[in-house]
Amino acid sequence: MKRSYLDYAMSVIIGRALPDVRDGLKPVHRRILFAMRELGNAYNKPYKKSARVVGDVIGKYHPHGEQAVYDALVRMAQDFSMRHPIVDGQGNFGSVDGDPPAAMRYTEVRLARLADEFLGDLDKETVDFFPNYDGSLMEPTVLPTQAPNLLMNGSSGIAVGMATNIPPHNLGELVDGLVALIRNPGLTVKELMGFIPAPDFPTAGFIYGRGHLRKAYETGKGTIKLRARAVVEKMAREREAIVISELPYMVNKARLIERIADLVHSKKIEGLKDIRDESDRDGMRVVMELKKDTEARVILNQLYKFSAMETTFGINMVAIVDGRPEQLSLKEMLQHFVSHRREVVTRRTVFELARAEERAHILEGLKIALDNLDAVINLIRSSRTAAEAKEGLMTNFSLSELQAQAILDMRLARLTGLEREKIDEEYRELLMTISRLKSLLENESLLMNEIVEELLKLKERYADPRRTELIEAAEEISLEDMIVEEEMVVTVTHSGYIKRTPLSLYRSQRRGGKGSTSAQAKEEDFVEVVFTASTHDYVLVFTTQGQVHWLKVYEIPQASRAARGKAVVNLLNLSSGERVATILPVPVFEEGRFVFLATKNGVVKKTDLMAYSRPRVGGIIGLTLDEGDEVVAARLTDGGRHILLSTANGLSIRFDESQARPMGRTARGVKGIELGDDDTMVSLEAIDPHEAVATILSVTEGGFGKRTRAQEYRVQARGGKGIITIKTTPRNGKVVGVVVVNDGDELVLVADRGKLIRTQARGISVIGRNTQGVKLFELAAGERVIGLARVAEED
Repeated sequence: MKRSYLDYAMSVIIGRALPDVRDGLKPVHRRILFAMRELGNAYNKPYKKSARVVGDVIGKYHPHGEQAVYDALVRMAQDFSMRHPIVDGQGNFGSVDGDPPAAMRYTEVRLARLADEFLGDLDKETVDFFPNYDGSLMEPTVLPTQAPNLLMNGSSGIAVGMATNIPPHNLGELVDGLVALIRNPGLTVKELMGFIPAPDFPTAGFIYGRGHLRKAYETGKGTIKLRARAVVEKMAREREAIVISELPYMVNKARLIERIADLVHSKKIEGLKDIRDESDRDGMRVVMELKKDTEARVILNQLYKFSAMETTFGINMVAIVDGRPEQLSLKEMLQHFVSHRREVVTRRTVFELARAEERAHILEGLKIALDNLDAVINLIRSSRTAAEAKEGLMTNFSLSELQAQAILDMRLARLTGLEREKIDEEYRELLMTISRLKSLLENESLLMNEIVEELLKLKERYADPRRTELIEAAEEISLEDMIVEEEMVVTVTHSGYIKRTPLSLYRSQRRGGKGSTSAQAKEEDFVEVVFTASTHDYVLVFTTQGQVHWLKVYEIPQASRAARGKAVVNLLNLSSGERVATILPVPVFEEGRFVFLATKNGVVKKTDLMAYSRPRVGGIIGLTLDEGDEVVAARLTDGGRHILLSTANGLSIRFDESQARPMGRTARGVKGIELGDDDTMVSLEAIDPHEAVATILSVTEGGFGKRTRAQEYRVQARGGKGIITIKTTPRNGKVVGVVVVNDGDELVLVADRGKLIRTQARGISVIGRNTQGVKLFELAAGERVIGLARVAEED
């Protein structure tokens, strides 16, 4: 069984699945081309039925299933499978949609003109022949091809224990590479890639990244990324459409369209209104119409990520070398082809030299006969038999048997003067040919020049421009690339439920309105944090225990205004008893920016933003807290801000940020404000000292609030008791938040039972610090305001 299985495995490897490194053909393809040649089915002859060709192939050379042979024949005629088709087909040979070809009794074929370069020198003893399966005929072991077919058309196949997948290339580039290698055999793969930069697929498209290519060309194994060519076109009524005109190699267009439709149906891709296949005989055109206000770039990235508009081609360059399968680099493949051409041209030259010398030998005899014409005629006339005449010619004129026979076979018309001149001319030309052929055999450089000239003629006849475009740098599509960038309202409840909702869903309301529902919290829960951020922003999550965690806004689950959201503990790796204290949106981490932190007990700390730029699964230490203390808020600063700290009892202090020197990430911090016995810090703001029109908005639990000009808050030394920012009474309650606003700002106020109101800052009165404020939010009995945020649409 072991011996039998090994015999079977080797038969599949050598005789079926892997191409020969010399002509790039598997046995079935070689036999098809040879059988078509024997049938006289040339490019300049009429087409013949495919069934006739298949019958000849399986009856004479390839005793396998007729469907397998027909499939191989069809593929050689498909211009979307072969970079340079070798068979010229007439009829239905399938399509890029995966449509099957018509039955072999309907289709017709003949050799393509390029196939002449595969079979041209077959009669000149350029390759060895061996008996067919029943010993009745001879077939070539390899074709004497001038075209570097293995790389030109590529190959794929699965053998036993190994496989091959060689991409097609541009013929012109291959010829340039071969010529360069012949003239400088020491070229490296990197240098050869200057001539052969990348594969060139018949279906065009894009190849992304040169780095992976170089590895594949150097080792014979690697992967490359292929993408469809898609453009965004403007349509009527301010709509857009994504139009696909080229596909990655071997992608089925019909299946791709079905896949995209499934993605739309399953809501994995949203924003596509219609998909139409407008392809015709002039080219491919798949139109995907977008819904209004849909961002085409995001949809395109989603299509690349989830469909076959982006595929990976695994390069595995395995071929048969001297009867054994080998993994080959680009240079080794080219070297093997050059060696094959050297052998073919050498054997062809030897054959042509032998034939030229034979003909010259005969012409020498004819010239002797013509020079002694009367004597030759008398000898022939006096001879009783042809054998006697031949013997007499050989004896009297020192001729060989071939020469004597040629004289006897000569027609009388050759005795005219004009014919004698033709013999002399032919003889002179033959002597020149013999001299040239001998020079080729004796001089290696002349032989290689002959190969180069043939390659350049091949390029001139058949090469065409590159179809597949090479993009140097590979673009990795991240999840972020597939997320539309838009403003979101992010809300966090006291129990730690978080969600995001598009800002566009909130309608702008006048001061004193009833508000709209933001989150349906549980009875014991209430909304505690609300802010706006882009979906692409980072979010630093500071916990009550001083830990810092990372999120992207798009990673926060999106929910309706009435939904509660998802527990933060399910998004972050929080320890037992750890709660979210403040969430800070960060567009990008960069040098020269700081995080300013404040705690309930009045401690502040400034740390470089880059100290928080390396996330860990369990988070990192944001600051070290005293026992019983917790983080209240965090702000981004640029080092030149004024810090405004506000307390629940209506006090505040403003000091220059420089009074708090930058500290390490794990440091405790310094005193920011001197708190009273029953007071706590509720708010931290970073003020631009050059902002002249800014006002300080203070909001209390009872829904009261007011704006006060920032100039009324004098700059003090850090650590003092501060000044009044709003007068707190049982009527308006304690302070819940203090923010810096301008007239154009919009504000979001949140009540503990989930109601939310959005209002314009300019609608809130600007009054002095030592006042109670005006009614901002109409609250129900027992309801209180617990949070506010500035909506920064243009920030």
